[in-house]
Amino acid sequence: MTPLRPDPDTTPLLLAARQLPSPRIPVWFMRQAGRSLPEYRAVRGEGTILDAISDPDRAAEITLQPVRRYGVDAAILFSDIVTPIWAGGFGIDIAAGIGPVCEQPFASASDLDRLRPLDPSTDLAFQTRTVQLLVHELTPKGVPLIGFAGAPFTLASYLIEGRPSREYAKVKALMHADPTLWHRLCDRLADYAIATLGAQVEAGASAIQLFDSWAGALRPEHYQEFVLPHSRRIMEAMAGLGVPRIHFGINTAELLPLMADAGAEVVGVDWRTPLSVARDRTGGRVALQGNLDPALVLAPWSVLEREIVRVLDDNAGHPGHIFNLGHGVLPQSDPEQLARVVELVHRR
Repeated sequence: MTPLRPDPDTTPLLLAARQLPSPRIPVWFMRQAGRSLPEYRAVRGEGTILDAISDPDRAAEITLQPVRRYGVDAAILFSDIVTPIWAGGFGIDIAAGIGPVCEQPFASASDLDRLRPLDPSTDLAFQTRTVQLLVHELTPKGVPLIGFAGAPFTLASYLIEGRPSREYAKVKALMHADPTLWHRLCDRLADYAIATLGAQVEAGASAIQLFDSWAGALRPEHYQEFVLPHSRRIMEAMAGLGVPRIHFGINTAELLPLMADAGAEVVGVDWRTPLSVARDRTGGRVALQGNLDPALVLAPWSVLEREIVRVLDDNAGHPGHIFNLGHGVLPQSDPEQLARVVELVHRR
């Protein structure tokens, strides 16, 4: 049975994703559920974040919390980009205060065997149930659910480096020294993303976002050779599912035209690039998402208000705009400030 979803002809986010006029500028925040909310800490419980992610009732409740508090125009599934890899048994965890870590990083062709084919019906059954619970709650309210997955480069960076990195030295060394192995790894990770996103949409997600958060570490020609073919394959696999596709990375000003080439309807823009510049670079082919600096949420309201207006003015009334931060909500953010952001954007 096809799950019910909010009407794409009346839902602000789904209209903006198609660059169509909307009754208001849609707004949601990356990492809107979680660390900055006191109600999250009350529900999270003991154990790792993966324990909460794999508990459908807890994960659904955490996903819904910012929708209730802020009145945002979309919910995003409470999960993590490494969840499918963890579920597949590669050997990855999320360490508090650090992020994804692997005790045995990917280093050779033999490690491909640790990335066995993913079966969402069993490996990610908990996530499918979470999506179903959320769709049941959100659809009557006209709020779309965004599903997501990690893009191959960003996932590979965790698997090869073994932890978050700033230099990506091991990743780049493997990429250039053994491109055949690199592409085999990215093919496997693309399969994971396709399986994950497909299951989320089948369960009722109304949009999907492909996170290639760290792709901005690459030169454009290297991105085009080593990354774009795999991101394009994921986007092409999602093309027939009838939901908007969002492609996001940070520090990607020089990559924006190539990211648009991958095939998404929406490209995320971080705070370093004005929306007007991003629209020129992508040739108006895609809607844009962003792009308030997350750190400014910590500033006094007078400063934050000015910067929100700057973003909106820079968009110049273009209907293809989904307001968001340029990256995730910082843990120390005041939820009341975020509520005021939503209120101001909706008034405009």
